[in-house]
Amino acid sequence: MKEISILMGSQSDLETVAEAINILKEFKVDFDLKILSAHRTPHEVAQYVETAPKRGTKVFIAAAGMSAALAGVVAAHTTLPVIGIPIETKNLKGLDSLLSTVQMPPGIPVACMSIGKAGAKNAALFALAILGINDTKISAKLINYKKKMRLKIKQTKIKL
Repeated sequence: MKEISILMGSQSDLETVAEAINILKEFKVDFDLKILSAHRTPHEVAQYVETAPKRGTKVFIAAAGMSAALAGVVAAHTTLPVIGIPIETKNLKGLDSLLSTVQMPPGIPVACMSIGKAGAKNAALFALAILGINDTKISAKLINYKKKMRLKIKQTKIKL
């Protein structure tokens, strides 16, 4: 069962989304990956999102650049959690994507991560944290992941 569904607005978003994919693979959590555009395939987005619970989806991750409407459109069609990844853009360095993702009207919540690859990584970790509420294996892996991060920092030698 693929409890996490990742949507990208275009193929070019994959370079950023790869960070989320790598985290989910590290945690051995299955996911679904689709390219669907809020503007170019709006009917397909709605159909995919509305049928996702039947496929076992529990959390959506939506990555898009420029007007970055994808996460909001997904959230408009579901009550499941939606995590937005603003993609860095050439013109405005992702500020356009960030503002589009974070500025949702009341009643259509989207959890917005930071711009780019760090946001993609955090989106996967946040999705895992949501699933970890009811899955002790995922929760234990998250605890171990954070422990490893802490140890890495503690063991870092300062180089002058």
